[in-house]
Amino acid sequence: MHVKKYLLKCLHRLQKGPGYTYKELLVWYCDNTNTHGPKRIICEGPKKKAMWFLITLLFAALVCWQWGIFIRTYLSWEVSVSLSLGFKTMDFPAVTICNASPFKYSKIKHLLKDLDELMEAVLERILAPELNHANATKALNSSIWNHTPLVLIDERNHHHPVVLDLFGDRHNGSSNSSASEKICNAQGCKMAMRLCSLNGTQCTFRNFTSATQAVTEWYVLQATNIFAQVPQEELVEMSYPGEQMILACLFGAEPCNYRNFTSIFYPHYGNCYIFNWGMTEKALPSANPGTEFGLKLILDIGQEDYVPFLTSTAGVRLMLHEQRSYPFIRDEGIYAMSGTETSIGDKLQRMGEPYSQCTVNGSEVPIPNFYSDYNTTYSIQACLHSCFQDHMIHHCNCGHYLYPLPRGEKYCNNRDFPDWAHCYSDLQMSVAQRETCISMCKESCNDTQYKMTISMADWPSEASEDWIFHVLSQERDQSTNITLSRKGIVKLNIYFQEFNYRTIEESAANNIVWLLSNLGGQFGFWMGGSVLCLIEFGEIIIDFVWITIIKLVALAKSLRQRRAQANYSGPPPTVAELVEAHTNFSFQPDTYPHSPNTGSYPNEQALPIPGTPPPNYDSLRLQPLDVIESESDGDAI
Repeated sequence: MHVKKYLLKCLHRLQKGPGYTYKELLVWYCDNTNTHGPKRIICEGPKKKAMWFLITLLFAALVCWQWGIFIRTYLSWEVSVSLSLGFKTMDFPAVTICNASPFKYSKIKHLLKDLDELMEAVLERILAPELNHANATKALNSSIWNHTPLVLIDERNHHHPVVLDLFGDRHNGSSNSSASEKICNAQGCKMAMRLCSLNGTQCTFRNFTSATQAVTEWYVLQATNIFAQVPQEELVEMSYPGEQMILACLFGAEPCNYRNFTSIFYPHYGNCYIFNWGMTEKALPSANPGTEFGLKLILDIGQEDYVPFLTSTAGVRLMLHEQRSYPFIRDEGIYAMSGTETSIGDKLQRMGEPYSQCTVNGSEVPIPNFYSDYNTTYSIQACLHSCFQDHMIHHCNCGHYLYPLPRGEKYCNNRDFPDWAHCYSDLQMSVAQRETCISMCKESCNDTQYKMTISMADWPSEASEDWIFHVLSQERDQSTNITLSRKGIVKLNIYFQEFNYRTIEESAANNIVWLLSNLGGQFGFWMGGSVLCLIEFGEIIIDFVWITIIKLVALAKSLRQRRAQANYSGPPPTVAELVEAHTNFSFQPDTYPHSPNTGSYPNEQALPIPGTPPPNYDSLRLQPLDVIESESDGDAI
């Protein structure tokens, strides 16, 4: 009952409205507001009223202009960068080492036999083009060459370029093969790789400025096709094992060996080994700066067993990174020849949304992370590589051998996907593909980067070479003879030069406190107002809207009544006629000459209920007794 009573009172109050006209409401606001300007408009004479009206209007416009500037500045989400230097005990970084050669040639030679023979024939054709190599090429596996051959292109005549296969097969009209060979020995020729799809009907040429680049890229592409068809477990067995690669290890004063490293298979470099990755154990701290408290390694890269055409660089690929992060060593690593040392670790902290497009864990990035099986943290390199692999699967129907493969998909190879090389080349050269991946991938909000300083020296020296190699050979191979070579030994010293670190941190340049302070300062300076003045202004706006709605409702009612009265063709019926029509259904009122064919009411309208409408004032409004008593009590209060 009480709820119904209060609802009825609220409805009655809404129907009555504020009780002011527009003019009365404006005068009341100017007379009672705490803002200084409007009071003077109604209290002064005519001239001063006009002056104060213009001044108030001008200062109100200035306040709105300043507010717009501050709000726009706040919504631009600008950040300020602070750099802080510190000195503290730091966790030793994760260290990833890889051999520059992914496989041992002695173990993978049987897979590359046909490709190596073809490569030797290509080099002979390049180095001695005047000789006849027809007999030498008959015994080669032509299926590899026919799928993706190397060609020579003479573009001195741009309207009629001459394309010649390295083994003498012509691809456009010219006189004879020997003439073409002489032409392509001149400076106007360049080497290219022919990539075809749709059974050779659609071909493109990937040009190179050097024959060395051309044959290297061609060999890597063909080797990728071969490795993609070999299970990863077999590839791991063909790479360099940790017990042969890591000869000696010392962290601080504690000895270590290959068992303290985590092994992962990285397609570019084969077996890679990570020290202090922090996946299953706690990260190791560095007790003090200096070489005595770092990581010391002696590695055997086995350069004599390198794949001759696959790897042209000898050494160790090295990378320092955070714990639990995947090492993208091809993109961020360096080659180490004699010694490597690290000096300063940079820690970068970015603001998240909406200040920057960074991500904490990559959950909002719309790209599947194909490196999630390693249980590592998010990085932009993982996102970019996953994005490229996703595009490969979508456009080429297979994945590239160098990147992780999602479940249910296959790696690209010439046997199952004959057009993959052409598709891969187009995708690799596509600017739109790179821009799409860059726009979709986000930087990590928290990132630690280690800067490395490289110092190199010959090791071991000529005076100590004999006994050092004897000892190392005895420890690894239990041999009294020297089984190691200076060309294959690398010594690494990895340590903090000093415990200095830099923290680059982003913070919001304009926060909500800054915004409210500036808005309030401008309003108080130009108008002498406060938050209460804004509440008063909001109140008068609500009253204006309230009065407008009541007037619109009243206008709609009056228009409806006028339309209802216009529907009657004659004068309105009397009360007696209405009563008779209501009680006697056979009653027929008099018709008028101007509408002889119509009834008493046009358009077959329903008969109105008789009775005189009550007066339109509140004292005679029919209401329950408890409501009347409650209203009288409220008026008395």
